[in-house]
Amino acid sequence: MLNQISSWIISIAGIICLSVIIELIMPDGQMNRYIKGILSFVIVLVIILPLPKLLKLNINIDNMFEQGSNIEVDEDYLYQLNLNKINAVKDTIEKEILEHGYKNVSIFINADIFNSQMQFKSVFVDLTKLVISPNAEHNDILKIKKDITSIVQKYVKIDEEAILYDG
Repeated sequence: MLNQISSWIISIAGIICLSVIIELIMPDGQMNRYIKGILSFVIVLVIILPLPKLLKLNINIDNMFEQGSNIEVDEDYLYQLNLNKINAVKDTIEKEILEHGYKNVSIFINADIFNSQMQFKSVFVDLTKLVISPNAEHNDILKIKKDITSIVQKYVKIDEEAILYDG
């Protein structure tokens, strides 16, 4: 016990002597303030860290940072994040559909946006205002739906039955 106290006092004296030497070497200025702050922090650590051992306190640091039931999911953040994902996927699908020559196609995605592992439930494709451009691959509505289905499934992992059409 006495050996531990003497080594603790020697380490405090050593770090204080080291800090004095560093302060004498360092010129005045902005960097000197930062180094003084760091040295002050190190001195405080050297003084505080051995105290629990010397006082025979049983402190378990792992329990202080234990992940328990006090962690909550921020539902507003999760909602906004998932909503942004859905809008990005929707915009990407609509852009690719437009590149295939089908104009005025609207996509609506139904998903569980309050879950951290967002699941797509269904996709609604509105073809009521569909305009087929001359460079479109298909003119037949069944082939157009098949083409749009493959585009949707490229970005949204759902079954073909979950893609609903209007028009």
